[in-house]
Amino acid sequence: MAVEPWTHDRHCDAAEAEISAFARAVEGADWEAPVPTCPGWSLGDLARHLGVTHRWAEALVRTRAQERQSPRGLGVTRPEGPEGLLPWFADGGERLVKTLRSHDPGTPVWAWGADRHVRFWSRRMLHETLVHRCDAELALGLRPRIDPGTAVDGVAELLANLPSAAAFAPKVGELRGDGTALAFVAADAGTSWTVRLRPDGFDWSAEDIAGGGAGPEAGAAVSGDAADLYLFLWGRRKLGDPALEFSGDEVLLVHWVENSAI
Repeated sequence: MAVEPWTHDRHCDAAEAEISAFARAVEGADWEAPVPTCPGWSLGDLARHLGVTHRWAEALVRTRAQERQSPRGLGVTRPEGPEGLLPWFADGGERLVKTLRSHDPGTPVWAWGADRHVRFWSRRMLHETLVHRCDAELALGLRPRIDPGTAVDGVAELLANLPSAAAFAPKVGELRGDGTALAFVAADAGTSWTVRLRPDGFDWSAEDIAGGGAGPEAGAAVSGDAADLYLFLWGRRKLGDPALEFSGDEVLLVHWVENSAI
């Protein structure tokens, strides 16, 4: 498939579209409805979390913060009740996109990932919003739709940032091994990712593929549409989900799932 390059501007546009999609999904819904993919959360909790995250990222970029600051330290507040929750969410999303677009993507700013520049936040906010839009739709009995190109970018974004997530998801540090590889294959997008577990951590690579297939080096593989792989890697689809094909060492697959959740 022809691949349009991802840029800061494209991430901003896609984030704006996902913010609108989340708002449409929850409009008129019961804020107390549970969100099964975020155990213990309601739709209201989900909207508050996402709204706070948008405002936090916006403030980090706007102030060009060079050290981590908490949302509260940046003056971020949230409504505790349902009154005005959707307008509050929409306003925060609008401010986020405006601030991201007004900054050069190469501007240094603190980020929890390795790429400490504004461009980290445009990409991160796209996928943070997309994952939670899917959470909301799943909670409402809808099947999420994800553009394959966006899913491909999202898989790469997750794998690139996962090592840095050990600071708040310590199990990530257990993603080690003797060189054994896992393959994630998205035939519809013509892309596969190989993650190799090494004694000091893991590395990964992506390649274009003409067909499917995990390759002979993979000890285990997960194959399916890019959208379903994206949801699997974010823990929204589980081992054995019929939307995906699983093969190889089941222990290795379980090891990945149990330690890659963030």
